[in-house]
Amino acid sequence: MTIHYIYHSCFAVTTETALIVFDYWQDSDDGMLHRLIAGRGDRRLYFVVSHFHEDHYNAEILDFADARLLVSYDTARRRHIASDRATAVLRPGQVYEDECLSLRAVRSTDVGISSLVTLPDGTRLYHAGDNNNWYFPQDPGEHIHCSLKEMEGLFLSTVREVKGLAQNVDYVMLPVDPRLGDEILRGPRQWLKAIKTGHFYPMHCWEQWDAVGKAIEQLRVEFPKVEFVSLP
Repeated sequence: MTIHYIYHSCFAVTTETALIVFDYWQDSDDGMLHRLIAGRGDRRLYFVVSHFHEDHYNAEILDFADARLLVSYDTARRRHIASDRATAVLRPGQVYEDECLSLRAVRSTDVGISSLVTLPDGTRLYHAGDNNNWYFPQDPGEHIHCSLKEMEGLFLSTVREVKGLAQNVDYVMLPVDPRLGDEILRGPRQWLKAIKTGHFYPMHCWEQWDAVGKAIEQLRVEFPKVEFVSLP
């Protein structure tokens, strides 16, 4: 299995039988995603969309006639995806399963879902979508519509939900968003303290690689057993 970072919160996961694309918004400058799709051979193509925000969705996914679209309920509604085009429209707690993967939709602190994926060999992946502790201490009203205490509780609740489903996750893709300033690592730390994680991929970084790199170095010191993947 190989995980390719594409752009922003988009990752392409290549397994023996599938190419799973999470939250495609834009391709990389070198067109990696389209090259992976063109060269996938007999692998089944999946597009997973966590929510309708424009930085997590590209209508181009509808152009791939053979792709299986696993989309959140709000994406289907807000992006007008016909029911006969979506392979599955998912709400938190629902599961899509076939011979290539099992995807359980989990709650998010923002709109839509996050995704816990289990492959046939037992490998587990978690793509957060916009699930994070969006703790904006400087100006919370501009970004979130609840108190900081409520946001904290919501995020810790989603972490407990995932932990109830999987004590350990092999590959985790979670926001490390520089807009949070000094609280950039609040959510990732809470996740890593609660759930045994093999490989951690930052996302939703807005290309502020210096700030993200420094944050990841802090996590490497605090969680030496986790493999942190540097981007881009």
